[in-house]
Amino acid sequence: MEPTFRGSMNWLHSWAGMVLGGLLFAIFWMGSLSVFDREIDRWMIPSTRLALSSQPISFDALRPTIDEAAAGRSAFWAALLPTERQPMIRVSWRDANGPVVRYLDPASGRPLPDPGSWAGTRFIFPFHFNLHLRAWNVGLWIVGLAGMAMMVLCVAGVIIHRKIFAEFFTFRADKNPRRLILDLHNATGVLGFPFHVAITLSGLIIFYTTYFPSGWQVPYRGNNQVFSQETFDLHTRPKVNKPGELASLDAMIAEAARLWNGGSPRSLVVRNPGDAGAVVQVVRAGEDGVVAALDTVSFDGTTGLLLHQRAGSAPVLTAQRFIVGFHWIQFRHWTLRWLYFGLGLVGCVLIASGYLFWVESRRKKHQQLGLRGVRIVEGIAVGSVTGIVVATLAFFVVNRLLPSGARVLGAERFEAEIWIFYLVWLATFAHAWLRPAHAWLDQCRAVACLAVAAVLLNWLTTGDHLGRSLLLPHLRPIAGMDLLLLLGAALAALAARRLGPRRAAGSNIKAIFPRSAS
Repeated sequence: MEPTFRGSMNWLHSWAGMVLGGLLFAIFWMGSLSVFDREIDRWMIPSTRLALSSQPISFDALRPTIDEAAAGRSAFWAALLPTERQPMIRVSWRDANGPVVRYLDPASGRPLPDPGSWAGTRFIFPFHFNLHLRAWNVGLWIVGLAGMAMMVLCVAGVIIHRKIFAEFFTFRADKNPRRLILDLHNATGVLGFPFHVAITLSGLIIFYTTYFPSGWQVPYRGNNQVFSQETFDLHTRPKVNKPGELASLDAMIAEAARLWNGGSPRSLVVRNPGDAGAVVQVVRAGEDGVVAALDTVSFDGTTGLLLHQRAGSAPVLTAQRFIVGFHWIQFRHWTLRWLYFGLGLVGCVLIASGYLFWVESRRKKHQQLGLRGVRIVEGIAVGSVTGIVVATLAFFVVNRLLPSGARVLGAERFEAEIWIFYLVWLATFAHAWLRPAHAWLDQCRAVACLAVAAVLLNWLTTGDHLGRSLLLPHLRPIAGMDLLLLLGAALAALAARRLGPRRAAGSNIKAIFPRSAS
């Protein structure tokens, strides 16, 4: 450590950022994309590009999938009902082979073609908070560690920069490259500081039962069922192990709407499907507020009689649900959704500029001493920053290249997409270490090419070109995805142009900002 407190904070800020910056960038990048996870679903799964139906839904038409879940001995069957962002019905359950997800046409209740992709809601969104490492909650713990590191970085950054607000309005483009990139780092840090602290802290609070298990295990002696029932006022009952037929789901939905004074349902859950002890739970839509809705009406599945109504909650639980709603952003507010997306990308720029400053401030010294630290860290920075962008775009491109029902080396279509993502991501790290002088340039070119390829392949495989998507209201999310891809391609091409003929042998920053290097 250093002899002064501020010096120690500087040391902590530098090393915590260098060690965990790559992981934080991946979390922020995937979190930013998760703001539009359902729009990504519709781009990657063309069969879901439906217009929001104005016709009333017959919930009894969903019975075939409930019977399928019962035949698979699933403990539950759940349906998410259509919204503006997801105009189809999404049903899910778990059988002996794992999770099953189906999309249904809300007008007829008929299954849509197999999605064949995990797309945004099943791949990008879970990656953001558990890295798809579910065994023993390893992914949650790793992301939690990164979240705590982000909190430390924010606090240490404030301590280091005593004139933080003055530095926010300082951008010295005519100074040396290191000064310029530090100004960019400071500006993005101050601009996004409230959001980055709030989004990081809320992410840690959401999984409090994992990170602070003693908070509920001690008073409830490890009985998770009792804890959940008392905390969330959940109504449960065991199976009776006798076959049973469900009563009218439409009648239960109508009764729930009456109890809510006309409120609409967001989801429908059948617990113990196919059993005489089945319970049907109708959850109220909560898109008109930040607080994640918990209002639930529970019915006896076989008789349709009301068993339990949960309305409102204790102040502490309301606060917790507000934090969950603030982080998950499932409420209807497009301005805030774009603000979340923009501030998430600001966080990505903050991390990338921190990596660049660390590398450039030590490059000359490490070369003189014959050290390899800069080369190692720069390889990590390239793979973490441009590498994950390249991998994400490869994920989109392979989605449009693989035909429906395709299998690759024995892997199902969705598995092939995920393998491509990880293999390409690993390849970007290898490329960065093998071609350090050209890594940024090559990967910026790859980003530009893949982004344009994704837009063209979407047009060729679905016929939904940008002009058509802009004209049809239900295809505007597809147009938005294409436009963002083209914008990303333009930015990557601009960076590649600066890195190409003007690139200085020892510094990528001097190539991108030639004026500051002159």
